[in-house]
Amino acid sequence: MKRISIILIMVLVVSSSGAFAFVKLPKLVGDNMVLQRDVKIPIWGWADNREKVTVNFLGSKYQTKTGKDGKWKLELKAVSSGGPYEMIIQGKNTITLKNILIGDVWIASGQSNMEWPLSATVNNFKKEIADANFPNIRLFMVEKAVASHPKEDVVSNGWMECSPETVPNFSAVAYFFGRDLQKEIQVPIGLISSNWGGTPAESWTDLESVKKFPRYASEAENLSKSKDDVGELLSKYKQDLAIWTKTSGQDRGYQENGKTWADTDVDVSTWSTMNLPGNWEQPNILPNYDGVVWFRKEINLSAEEIAKGLILHLSKIDDEDITFFNGIKIGETKGHEALRTYIVPKNLLKEGRNVLTIRVNDTGGGGGIYGNAEDLFMEIGSSSKSLAGNWIYKTAVDTENMPKYPLNREPQYVPTTLYNAMISPLVPYAIKGAIWYQGESNADRAFEYGTLFPDMIKGWRTKWGSDFPFLFVQLANFMHDEAQPANYDWAELREAQTKALELPNTGMALAIDIGNPDDIHPRNKQDVGKRLALSALKVAYNKNVVFSGPKYQSMEIKGNKVVVTFSNLGSGLEVKDSYGYVKGFAIAGKDEKFVWAKGHQEGNTIVLYNDNVKEPIAIRYDWSNNPDGNIYNKEGLPLVPFRTDNFKGITENR
Repeated sequence: MKRISIILIMVLVVSSSGAFAFVKLPKLVGDNMVLQRDVKIPIWGWADNREKVTVNFLGSKYQTKTGKDGKWKLELKAVSSGGPYEMIIQGKNTITLKNILIGDVWIASGQSNMEWPLSATVNNFKKEIADANFPNIRLFMVEKAVASHPKEDVVSNGWMECSPETVPNFSAVAYFFGRDLQKEIQVPIGLISSNWGGTPAESWTDLESVKKFPRYASEAENLSKSKDDVGELLSKYKQDLAIWTKTSGQDRGYQENGKTWADTDVDVSTWSTMNLPGNWEQPNILPNYDGVVWFRKEINLSAEEIAKGLILHLSKIDDEDITFFNGIKIGETKGHEALRTYIVPKNLLKEGRNVLTIRVNDTGGGGGIYGNAEDLFMEIGSSSKSLAGNWIYKTAVDTENMPKYPLNREPQYVPTTLYNAMISPLVPYAIKGAIWYQGESNADRAFEYGTLFPDMIKGWRTKWGSDFPFLFVQLANFMHDEAQPANYDWAELREAQTKALELPNTGMALAIDIGNPDDIHPRNKQDVGKRLALSALKVAYNKNVVFSGPKYQSMEIKGNKVVVTFSNLGSGLEVKDSYGYVKGFAIAGKDEKFVWAKGHQEGNTIVLYNDNVKEPIAIRYDWSNNPDGNIYNKEGLPLVPFRTDNFKGITENR
C-alpha cells in the first residue's frame, strides 16, 4: 500500500509539472525593461505545445496556453507610470523579472548618424558620459543582423540601466533625446536602438511596402521565397573565411620585406593599371576575383594647397576599404553603398609628391572603387581636383581556394533584410513612438524617397497596429557647394523628408545648421536630440511648445520683388545677421535659372529681389548640400529648406 501511494504521488507530481511549459522569453522581455504605460502590455514567448503559461504582475494573474507553433502571448492591463516592479512568469520553470519600470518606450533607428555612439568623440563626450547617471532611463541595443524572412527575436544583451558604464557605445542621438525628454515629462524612458551605418531605407522596409517599387520588388520577393536565410549563409561564410585566412589567406600587402604596400618607397614597377571608378570584375581586368587589391595614386601638392588642407572623396568602394596617405592609415569604411570621405591630417601633407593608397577587400560581387566619377575627387579649400582616371593596382591574396561569398551583394543593402532581422522581431512590444535619422544612403534616389520613406513609416505602423508618433531628422549640412545656385541631390532628399510630414503624427527635427561640411558625421548630437525631443513634446504629448522653425507659407510677387510669409513663427521671425541681410535665398525668372537673391526682413516677412531678375517666378531657400541660410524664429530653430517651383529635379529619373 505504501509503495502504491509513493508511485501515485510521483505520477501526480509529474502530471502537475507537465501542465506547464518550459518558458522562453524574447530578448525584449527581461530584467530592467521599460513597459509602455497607459496601454495594454503584450508579453509573449515560447513553450511546449498546448501548455499553460502564467504571468503574475502588479497583483493580477494572467494565463494562456501555447499554440501548435509553441508560441504564447498575453495582454496585461494598462497601468500608469511607476516602478520598479517584479514580474513572475511560470511554466515548467519559473522566471522572475526584476527592476521593471512603466513609462514610455521609443525606438531609435536609421544609419550611421543614429548609430554614432557617445564615445566616438561626440561634443564634450567625456563629460557627457560621466554625467549619464539616469537609472530611470533604460537602454536596449539591437545587434546588427540580416534575415530573408521576419525573425522571431533580435540579437541583444538585453535592457540596461543608463549609467556611465552602459552609455558610451549607445546611440548619442537616442540618449540625448531620451535625456531631454525625460526632464520634461518626468516618467521612465526606454530606448531601443536598432541601426546600421550606411544602409538605405529599403532595407528597413517590410515586404508588402517595398514590393510597390519595381526597382526592389523582384529582389525582395525572391528573397522572401528563398529557403536559405541570408543571415545564416553569411554567418557560415564568415566562419569558413576566418579559417581560410588563418591557414592560407595572408595579405601580401602587409608582408613585403618589412614594408606595407602603402609605404611611399615601395617598388611598384610590376603593378598594373586600372581606370577608376569602375568594378574590377571585367573580362580583361580581374574576372571572378573576390579578395584584396591595393590601389595607389601619386598626388602632387603645392605649398599653397597644403595650407588649405585636403579632404578625400573616394566615391563608393566594394566592399571594404582601408585608406592610407603617405603610408599612414587615415580611415576605413565597410559597406559598398557608403560614400567615403576622409580628412587628411595636415602633418601628413608634403609639398610635391604624395602617395594615396587604398586597400580594397571585396567579399563578393563586382569589387573595386566604383560609383560616379564626380564623387571621386580631392577637395582643396573651395576647389577640387578629380581622382578619376588611371590608378596602379596589385592583388594581395591568391584566391583559388578562398571560400566564395555566398550572396550577390552585402545583405544589409538588400530590401527588407534589416526590417526582417532588426525591426519585425520588436513587434508587438508596446511603444510610444520612433525616432529616425537616415537618408544619406538614398540621396542619389531622393525623388523615389518621397514615396519610399512614407511607405516605410506606414508599413511599420501597420505591423504595430498603431499610428504611433514617428519623428525624424532632416539631413544636416555637408560637403561644399558651387559658387552659384545649383541642383543638389541632398537638397532633393531634404524635400522628400519634408513631404513625409503629410503623414499624421510625424515631426521633423532640422540639422541644417549644425552639420559639418567636412564630416558626414557631425559631432553635435546634443542639438539633434534636443530638437527631436521638442518634436516629441508637441506630436506625442500635445504640449504647447515651439517645436519647429519657420515654414514657408506663401509668396507674393510685387514687381521685381518677392514677399515671403511663413508659419511656425513662434515668438517671431529673426535674421541672424548683424546688418539684417538675409542669406540662403535664390530667385529665378521665366528662364528658370536661379541666381542669389538679396533681401531683408519686414516684420514677419522676407522681401527678396535681384536686379537682374525683372519678373521673378520662383524662389528657393537652403537648396544645396551645405547652405548658409540665416533665418530662424526667436526660439532659435531654423527655417525649413524649401522651394516654390516644381522644376524637374536631378534625381527624378534615377
